[in-house]
Amino acid sequence: MLSSTLFLRHAVSVAVGVLGAAGLAQAQEVQTVKIGHAGPTSGGIAHIGKDTENGVRLAVEEANAQNLVIGGKKIRFELAAEDDAGDPRQATAVAQKMCDAQVAGLVGHLQSGTSIPASGLYAKCELPNITASASNPDLTKPGYKTTFRLIANDNALGAALAYYAADALKVKRVAIIDDRTAYGQGVAAVFKATALQKGLTVVGEEFTNDKATDFTSILTAIKSKKPEAIFYGGLDAQAGPMLRQLEQLGMADVKLFGGDALCTEKLAELSAKAAPLSGVTCATGGASLAKMPGGADWKKKYDARFPGQFQIYSPYAYDAARVLIEAMKSANSVDPKVYLAALAKTNFKGVTGAIAFTPKGELTQPAVTLYGYRDGVRTPLN
Repeated sequence: MLSSTLFLRHAVSVAVGVLGAAGLAQAQEVQTVKIGHAGPTSGGIAHIGKDTENGVRLAVEEANAQNLVIGGKKIRFELAAEDDAGDPRQATAVAQKMCDAQVAGLVGHLQSGTSIPASGLYAKCELPNITASASNPDLTKPGYKTTFRLIANDNALGAALAYYAADALKVKRVAIIDDRTAYGQGVAAVFKATALQKGLTVVGEEFTNDKATDFTSILTAIKSKKPEAIFYGGLDAQAGPMLRQLEQLGMADVKLFGGDALCTEKLAELSAKAAPLSGVTCATGGASLAKMPGGADWKKKYDARFPGQFQIYSPYAYDAARVLIEAMKSANSVDPKVYLAALAKTNFKGVTGAIAFTPKGELTQPAVTLYGYRDGVRTPLN
């Protein structure tokens, strides 16, 4: 038998060992935190939606490699990705699903027409959301404290294109087509207003939809009005066949202007490199990869992880996910209600540039880049 002294020492040793093991277990406790992505990963612009999802995935994987501890717990981030198919009704269903799943932060949606209705639901469930691509100014007009935008809005894009048409290319007569989406109508309206201010004549206005592929009748009607250029408010999935049909109708010399949604790497493929592709000028809200502070190195990482999938918005989606995570680190909490204040005060050096938000959730210093297509390759003009 142990003496009373030895027994006491043994009991204390066992107790300390148990407490030490419990403390170690607590220190190693892992909390799973969901970062959401919402965008179209099916349908005509699935390639663009997948590109932004890839950007978020890359950021999540890199964060997990850092073995972060937030709020005293080791954090493992998990990507919760949902397909909204580019449809506003499906987008609101996705938004509700993200709220119900208690996602900690979300990157999305891709389009203005999906982002705007979803943003109201995110505001109700207090889920911070950052779009890497939706550019309609109406997105931030309600003043939801949970909604942020990581690119320039249509006021900057549409105006920049109109200035370039008037000042650099000396265009005088322009026709306008939009796809009736919140994005397409919004950017077209800004282009039209600025073009008129610059003295351009709008010779015709037509509309289509974001699922159409045949624009022959619209282009034929426009042809009779002799425009030097057409502004198209819509997606690359429609701009591609539109360029082919311009050539078929003998309108190869008519220039095509458009916003960021048609300004993709894939436009050359979608247009089968038709002759009018060389007359395309498009604008994106942000710097070109070559001018991004970390663009070249980031692109190497992206291509190694997702070869052949880069389109346009993935650097912004990557930075959006990092901004969410940095806000959690700053607040020492993954609770959206706690870290939201830190998110609003973001001052972050991202791959895409310096990121800080206005009280409305817009970038304080948005950049705009104009592109053309040289030998079928998207090439920055500024």
